[in-house]
Amino acid sequence: MSRWSESERTYSRPWHGPLRHYDILKEATIGFVVVLVLTFLLAITFSSPDVPPVTIQSWAKAQPAGFVDVALTELNRTSTTATYGPPYNNQTGSLQSLGPVSIQKFFGVKYPINTARDFVLNPLATLPHFPALTRAISTYEHASTATQDHWVGIYLSKMNKLPLSSATIVAHLPSAGPVPELMTHLLAMAQSGALDAQLLTQSSFYTTNYTNPLMFIGDSVVAQPNSYWNKLVTTDHLQGDQWGVMNETGSWPGQPWMWLYTMWYQVPPMSNSSDVDVEVLAIMTVLSVALLLVPVIPGLRNIPEKLPLYRLIWRRYYRDPEFTDVQRT
Repeated sequence: MSRWSESERTYSRPWHGPLRHYDILKEATIGFVVVLVLTFLLAITFSSPDVPPVTIQSWAKAQPAGFVDVALTELNRTSTTATYGPPYNNQTGSLQSLGPVSIQKFFGVKYPINTARDFVLNPLATLPHFPALTRAISTYEHASTATQDHWVGIYLSKMNKLPLSSATIVAHLPSAGPVPELMTHLLAMAQSGALDAQLLTQSSFYTTNYTNPLMFIGDSVVAQPNSYWNKLVTTDHLQGDQWGVMNETGSWPGQPWMWLYTMWYQVPPMSNSSDVDVEVLAIMTVLSVALLLVPVIPGLRNIPEKLPLYRLIWRRYYRDPEFTDVQRT
């Protein structure tokens, strides 16, 4: 049997001191009402603005040529998403490791994305009554990969000469095969909002999975520094080097409970590491486990007892001789 400390023996004694009436229901009700009122007042005062959502439609209208440029990288499988790696595909473009261990490879491809098919060809195939488009899709799909890449490369070289906000794209370019026809219809589909709907409904019956449109829009970050998406996140201070994960749009407080997680992205060597995500995940996992194990770690579990903070909280108890005398007996 383990020996009890003096404080444990003291706390285990029956209480023979004076008793005071305490209505816990009354206290709980008062506390609930106060917190509810404060919540409503703070929500009205500090709630974030209702910013319209960023969609592929808004992007395609603001930067038509910019949208087509990124769509071409999806078609020839050179975009960030196409080369990302697990959980989207088996590439290695964004593969991160913790030492010799790759968590991404361990879990594998859980959400497969074929950018050419999922972002371009499948949505276009849903458009009815366009014989020229149907022929263009068939021609492209039956061509070899080398021929497809050749067509896209020629068309992309022409599009790169246009400013991102250009409303006029290259509509006819025989040397690019069926690609101009595909891009003309994809741009029209995006500007109408139909592409947003198609990218949502591809994943499941429920339209709450926004992975596909988010990945499509996000691919413009690396490809185009002046892209529509980059301008928005920079204006709202949502870039990764601006503690973006805990920021809110506009001059509004974001998620302050995220500061501990976000902080590690700004601290070397993580801030300069290509494996920063998995390193921060490992750090937060260790800290979270340590927090859960506080009650069973010797020395660490005694810190609250050694610190005099509890005496400040229970100051009335400790300054009343009637209570302290009973404790000592």
